[in-house]
Amino acid sequence: MAKKSETVLVLGATGQQGGATARALVSEGRRVRALVRDEQSSKARELAALGVELVRGDFGEAASLERAMSGVHGVFTALPSSADAQYGLTDDDEVRFGIAVIDAARRAGVQHLLYSSTIGASPDLGLGHYKSKWQIEQYLRQSGVPFSIVRPAPFMELLLSPYFGLRHGVATFFGAPDQIVQFIAVQDVGAIAAKLLVDPTPSLGRTLDIASDALSGNDIAAKISRATGRHVPYQQIPAEAAAQSPMLARLLQAMTHGKLTGHADLPALRALYPGLLTFEQWLAAGYAGDIMKVLPPTQAR
Repeated sequence: MAKKSETVLVLGATGQQGGATARALVSEGRRVRALVRDEQSSKARELAALGVELVRGDFGEAASLERAMSGVHGVFTALPSSADAQYGLTDDDEVRFGIAVIDAARRAGVQHLLYSSTIGASPDLGLGHYKSKWQIEQYLRQSGVPFSIVRPAPFMELLLSPYFGLRHGVATFFGAPDQIVQFIAVQDVGAIAAKLLVDPTPSLGRTLDIASDALSGNDIAAKISRATGRHVPYQQIPAEAAAQSPMLARLLQAMTHGKLTGHADLPALRALYPGLLTFEQWLAAGYAGDIMKVLPPTQAR
């Protein structure tokens, strides 16, 4: 059990998962430090306003990682990947960053490194950012650093991405209309991560699939339609559209074959973390309004 006086470092704190984890830790009265590239960015200033200590640095700078880890008890890390087009990174970059974080944690004597990977991390899918996360997991397991790994399901927030059709009035994802796929709200990733960082004992050395609901495409469409009062149908990403991108084609194939649908134990997770959001609760928490803003004008009136 980490003492309240002990500092937890959050890597990737200006991103979705890291930001949710930092906020959850602050809400529990924990001392939080964040590694940020730009201390004056809006997201960094928001963290500072919450009382988070900012340390300037980068995943690619070993010295800044060691500086950030000085004196910390636990570390949460979510790494940018090639799937995040805004960063312009390769899968090798992600692996390099992951190894640098693990090596820095070992040198700093960190008591617990919590790594956020992904459901389905594997070298066998033909998907680079699933293989890179698997490679980082393997390195972490052999590093000697006390660790836990969480593998989040796809984020509910992904449905708001312009790639998934709501701007055209259709909810779109990789699953078939009647195929059950697990999802998780980003804030729930943070809530689970914060609990594991505060008390890592039950999770040390373990890999935990995490999700907060399981839904078919038809479920998603029906719940969005009820929450917004607009008819929003569901469509699986068409094979001909996915064929234009090797990555999308492989994702669609992996989902169709059930390799990315998720195997988290939802009842057990809800027993441990009672506040996990169902998709309906997530919509009611304000995301139905966000969806209304994304829908085309004829549907959003």
